[in-house]
Amino acid sequence: MDNELVLVADGDKRIRNLINITLQAHDYKCITANGGESALLLASSNNPAAVLLELNLPDMDGTEVIRKIRSWSDVPIVVVSSRMEDHDKVMALDAGADDYVTKPFSVEELLARLRVMGRRYAHYNEAPGSSSVFYNGGLRIDYASNCVYVNDTEVHLTPIEYKILCMLSHNCGKVLTHTDITKEIWGNSWESTITTLRTFMASLRRKIQTDSQHEYIHTHTSVGYRMLQI
Repeated sequence: MDNELVLVADGDKRIRNLINITLQAHDYKCITANGGESALLLASSNNPAAVLLELNLPDMDGTEVIRKIRSWSDVPIVVVSSRMEDHDKVMALDAGADDYVTKPFSVEELLARLRVMGRRYAHYNEAPGSSSVFYNGGLRIDYASNCVYVNDTEVHLTPIEYKILCMLSHNCGKVLTHTDITKEIWGNSWESTITTLRTFMASLRRKIQTDSQHEYIHTHTSVGYRMLQI
């Protein structure tokens, strides 16, 4: 990360202190918030390189914090939460979170995911040529502006959904395995990450496959996914 400042938002002082000490020991700078309002204020005024966010905050739900940050920033957001239900994970990922870690967590795993987020964002934020546009049936991806359109209507994707779609489009017609995708996007192919991938793929499909006759993304059961040439 060029900017190594990390925002940690958690209502539990012990967790905030643990993450703060851990990050500083690994050469990150850290600012902390004990609630959603303070997290939003610090995020907007400090431009952190990443946000580590608990969903259970004393003044607002963490999912709402994610939505508000996503309205003006694509900063990597990793949820670090005690909520373990699939519903909570889906809500957070749909709102725009990039990754989800459940408590209790491994410090080493959290650091690894943070490093991966930094590398992935640096890679995908490299500006392509202004004429780089992908067309496939009614789907259009403008890589220069990071915009996606279906039948000339703009589709709003989360940062991770956009990255997955770009990866599929760059390999149109080719089967990408679960390992291919998860290692590129998250840097690992753990079972929990593959489960997260399935959640993102379901959301991505809902957003771009508005025409039931045109299937842009085909699932190869137990293998991976392929973008079809329409």
